[in-house]
Amino acid sequence: MDKKSYTFEEIKQKLVNYCVYQDRCHAEVEQKMREFLLIDEAKEEIILYLLKENYLNEERFTRSYIRGKFYIKHWGRNKIKMNLKQKQISEKLINSCFDEIYELDYEKTIKRIFEDYYSRQTGLNEYQKKTRTIKYLMSKGFEYEKIIDTFD
Repeated sequence: MDKKSYTFEEIKQKLVNYCVYQDRCHAEVEQKMREFLLIDEAKEEIILYLLKENYLNEERFTRSYIRGKFYIKHWGRNKIKMNLKQKQISEKLINSCFDEIYELDYEKTIKRIFEDYYSRQTGLNEYQKKTRTIKYLMSKGFEYEKIIDTFD
């Protein structure tokens, strides 16, 4: 199948639209650029333009990613951090942006998920129910210490 060819300005506009639609990180924009088979100088120019015009902002992306994954998907810090690292976000930036999650909300979420999942376990003894629920919470990215602290 033939690829449609675009001018430099059309590609730049497509990438602006890509960033405007939703906050993006550098890795996502670079991945999108691979579709257009650009030379390195053109890629750099587009990245610089996106940064200068504030279409591409790594901190804004990280903050909105953290908020979305916690408040909508109910992921814990570990899972969020792991996914952000896969997107090549620095550890320092990730840690500085975790203030988007309020500690009280974090504890309430752990408690709510625990109680919900625990109550759905049937035909098991208390120990098995608790163990499975803790494993479930850990798979959602919550820290073992936080899970235990919530119920002591």
